[in-house]
Amino acid sequence: MDKLLVATNNPGKIREYRELLEGLPETVDITFPAQEGIDLEVEESGDTFAENARIKATAYAQASGLLTLADDSGLEVDALDGAPGVRSARYAGPGATDADRYRKLLAELAGIPPGQRAARFRCVVALALPEGPTYTADGTCEGEIGFTARGEHGFGYDPVFIVEGYGGKTLAELGPEEKNRISHRARAVEAALPTLRQLLELGS
Repeated sequence: MDKLLVATNNPGKIREYRELLEGLPETVDITFPAQEGIDLEVEESGDTFAENARIKATAYAQASGLLTLADDSGLEVDALDGAPGVRSARYAGPGATDADRYRKLLAELAGIPPGQRAARFRCVVALALPEGPTYTADGTCEGEIGFTARGEHGFGYDPVFIVEGYGGKTLAELGPEEKNRISHRARAVEAALPTLRQLLELGS
């Protein structure tokens, strides 16, 4: 059986990846660092999502000896010159919760009117072999930042991100199945799947 290591211990991402990768052959065992006994802290020192995704994928592939998928993703807000960007997970400082981060974002955008709060989620997926090259694919989800948090689904900035073309709903108001059709991570994984299938065939 082929193994694919998905380099995340984030519970929300684990749930999404299990669903997003359901289309892979049944012979592929999707595993995560905790299942493999891998305790690795990787410094995300890149200036772009692609650099950080490659850094993580390479580090976990070398530590595990497995084909590895890693991503870096975040929120880009036009009115904040693209912030929080690659610092999305660290936007409110160490130890901050998801709610801390989106409340800080709403505070930063106080006074910015509707129509000027355009934003997008961006995700870059990297695939790395233990001793080989890395491959990347990216996806985006366009929308705008609302004024209050709404919805019970998702994680991160989902409750304040109003999805373009969905009647004013936030990403957190969409069910998991719907989100996994249109999210930035879903689109990045979809773009990466042809390369991922080729790499799995090479390793079998």
